[in-house]
Amino acid sequence: MRTRGLEPLRADDPEEIAGYVLEARIGEGGMGTVFLTRTAEGRPVALKLIRREHAQSENFRQRFAREVEAARRVHGHHVVPVVDHDAEAPLPWLATRFVPGLPLDDALSAHGPLPLACVLQLTACAAHALAAVHAAGVIHRDVKPGNVLLTAEGPWLLDFGIARAIGTASLTTVGRMVGTPKYMSPEHALGKQLTPASDVFTLGLLAAEAADGSHPYGEGGGLVVATRIAGTDREPPDLGGHPAVLREVLTACLAARPEDRPTAEDVAARCARAAGRDVRDFDEWLPKPLTATVARIERAARDPRSSGWLSRTLNRRTGPKPGPSGD
Repeated sequence: MRTRGLEPLRADDPEEIAGYVLEARIGEGGMGTVFLTRTAEGRPVALKLIRREHAQSENFRQRFAREVEAARRVHGHHVVPVVDHDAEAPLPWLATRFVPGLPLDDALSAHGPLPLACVLQLTACAAHALAAVHAAGVIHRDVKPGNVLLTAEGPWLLDFGIARAIGTASLTTVGRMVGTPKYMSPEHALGKQLTPASDVFTLGLLAAEAADGSHPYGEGGGLVVATRIAGTDREPPDLGGHPAVLREVLTACLAARPEDRPTAEDVAARCARAAGRDVRDFDEWLPKPLTATVARIERAARDPRSSGWLSRTLNRRTGPKPGPSGD
């Protein structure tokens, strides 16, 4: 899911979904479009509307319904919770809490690698989120920089659109594996059964990229990188350029065999020790340029109609309408 800050609604976007009045676009991806809207109490939510071509597939609908229920079981720090959904609607949709922030991949593109202390804190909190996911009996299966949001409240793990209950069969769609090839574990790339250790591997990929701005398995297209990952037992990534304290964590996460990787809880504990600070203390946790960017996104989210670049949204509305209450 691509998220590059709030954008105006487009001419062909709906006015509302199930009583939720749409205010702006948050992002768009292969499964659908995410919009900013609010509950009746005024709490901002992110509503993902599934694409029509997916909605016409009964197999997709069944999978979407199962995965929404799996995501609803997940509760914990740094996990964006599901607040509402309708898997039976003509166009299925899913609403989660809206957390204003900047996706990690956009942050790396615009500002470069993060400082070591920030990487350790980011990884610890993302690991805490994954621990909550795994405790609920779910595997995320798409941990990547685009699904981690940097906010004033710390990092948040996004997008359970392809999450899967632990122990279920591997899933493909239109003849392809579900997931992002550059951010797959070796077993995922090889089409094998996944366990929570697969998420730990991809967390290691994310942490390595956050620290130096480059993928630990090198450049190239998604399938090229996925092929290198699949062969990591023969050619492991070169982590020599990372500081020793981080390299220890990365080496453990990126172990070729799932059984050799630490649990998400263990990763969180290792990073917390290495960080030398309370990883839940988010006072000045981000570099100043990123803090300023997040602050701008927060201001826009509080009142998108007041922003000139969302004037078309204002012109389309005759007045605010309350959305349903989130549960």
